[in-house]
Amino acid sequence: MASNKLIALLFLIVTLLLKGDNNNVVEAQLTTNFYSSSCPNLLSTVQTAVKSAVSSQNRMGASILRLFFHDCFVNGCDGSILLDDTSSFTGEQNANPNRNSARGFNVIDNIKSAVEKACPGVVSCADILAIAARDSVVILGGPNWNVKLGRRDARTASQAAANSNIPAPTSSLSQLISSFSAVGLSTRDMVALSGAHTIGQSRCTNFRARVYNETNINAAFATLRQRSCPRTAGSGDGNLAPLDVNSAASFDNSYFKNLMAQRGLLHSDQELFNGGSTDSIVRGYSNTPSSFSSDFAAAMIKMGDISPLTGTSGEIRKLCGRTN
Repeated sequence: MASNKLIALLFLIVTLLLKGDNNNVVEAQLTTNFYSSSCPNLLSTVQTAVKSAVSSQNRMGASILRLFFHDCFVNGCDGSILLDDTSSFTGEQNANPNRNSARGFNVIDNIKSAVEKACPGVVSCADILAIAARDSVVILGGPNWNVKLGRRDARTASQAAANSNIPAPTSSLSQLISSFSAVGLSTRDMVALSGAHTIGQSRCTNFRARVYNETNINAAFATLRQRSCPRTAGSGDGNLAPLDVNSAASFDNSYFKNLMAQRGLLHSDQELFNGGSTDSIVRGYSNTPSSFSSDFAAAMIKMGDISPLTGTSGEIRKLCGRTN
């Protein structure tokens, strides 16, 4: 009888230790060697596919990285953004931050297919996305880090949460700080992760108001961007411009140099260097590339820890676009 009580007590203690608050990281359950026995060629399989996709189109690296951000900010890094809409299911892909802009789903699907051939039913789509985001950064010249793994895939998605949780390009500094704080990320994490805008492109509809109406913008830069972004809403909305005017296909610290020269493309970009509390962080990353690289890698690991599904929660999807 006493031994049964002891076993029950130990089980309760372990359960309490492993149970995580929704907004906190659950580090103990994710490990860098999670698939070392069950899928030993996982990392090389993902890397080969990402290299192929990015070599075909540099912009795809930024797109995959963005998918990971947008996944983690909506109920954790659970692959929910990958779920397609159906007649009976509304996912996150048509939420305002994702509609007509989220891309790279086909690359993740192709990677999943290759991984399933090697290790059927073992690796989650959420983990594949986390690895692919890291590989995208490395391939474009950015820092490397060991990706913690062991996430499982969500069976649900939330368009409402995607609309409310993902920071908008019109965000103020205080809104950015709040959005990142809500998922356990610090102001410094926020500035470092914003540095992902050193790669990729944005649509005219996201920067039109900035290049025509704002005053804290380099005049020549505003004129340059106006050439491909008509003033009238509905005209040229999808026209693209690089988020980093200097090196949109290279992961470096020039994004922060741009901010110091008032050449941030989005309102939310320039908010990071506009006389506020984050000016000093931007200045530091601009002057010391290694500081940005190390902080970015650390923030990516921290973001990857947001509310993962582990153990028996969720599932391992057979296809990333739909639940089993």
